[in-house]
Order: sequence, then structure tokens, then C-alpha cells
Amino acid sequence: MKEPFAKPHPEGRAAYRAFRTIGTRWMDNDAYGHVNNVVYYSWFDTVVNAHLIEQGALDIHSGETIGLVIETQCNYFAPVAFPQVVEGGLRVARIGNSSVRYEVGLFLEGEPLTIAKGHFVHVYVDRATRRPALLPQRLQEVLAALQ
Repeated sequence: MKEPFAKPHPEGRAAYRAFRTIGTRWMDNDAYGHVNNVVYYSWFDTVVNAHLIEQGALDIHSGETIGLVIETQCNYFAPVAFPQVVEGGLRVARIGNSSVRYEVGLFLEGEPLTIAKGHFVHVYVDRATRRPALLPQRLQEVLAALQ
């Protein structure tokens, strides 16, 4: 028997461990006058990867280990339009040997509840072979602080 569908709901800022401010751009709006759904996934990438780079856990140019997205999902609760400012909250839901589930909540600047939230899973692989690799020590430390 299938389990009942649990309807997603907005969350508060306290559910997230780190934040990044992101300005919307004129080109983010679509024909319907709001930010197009594909832009949200770009924001997820920005929130996660900028944090990892700033914390010294990701070297996008010469690091031996890179993260590849294998799963992603987003729920939308309220529209956003240029020139509004978005704040992305970040947390880590699960850390495996070579994978991480990141969860991102998007807030309008200064607002208490998410306008959207989602997740993506990175599998970390050897840059050269593209085979799964153990999470580097610095990455593990940064991820632990986001749980």
C-alpha cells in the first residue's frame, strides 16, 4: 500500500545553518512576470558551491575530487520577481562515504519563511577517473558544521 503524500510546506530560517544573499536579474523573469523555475536550481548551485569554496572545501580548478549532481528537487511556495533579493539558506541532511544531500531554502530578503526549498545530492568523484571517491577531510569538516 502506498504511503500518503506529505504536502511540502515552508520552513523558517532556524532550519538552516549558513546563508548567502543573491540578487535577482532582469533576465531571470519569464513571460509570466516572475523568476523562472530553472533559475532556482542555479541558486541552489550558487549557495552550495560558493560556501564550499569560501570554506576551503572545494577547489573547482585543480581539486582532485569534484561533486556531480545525481538528484535534484524543488518545491515552490511563493513567486519571486526582479528586482527582489533572495537569501539562500543551506544545511546538510546526509553525509555518506562519497555522497552528500544538500538542502537549500530560499527566502525573500528579510522574510521568515521559505518561498521555495529543495535538495540535491552530490556524488564526489575523482576528477580524472570519474569514479566515486571518499570525501576529503576538509569537506567532511565543513559538511559536519552544516548538519
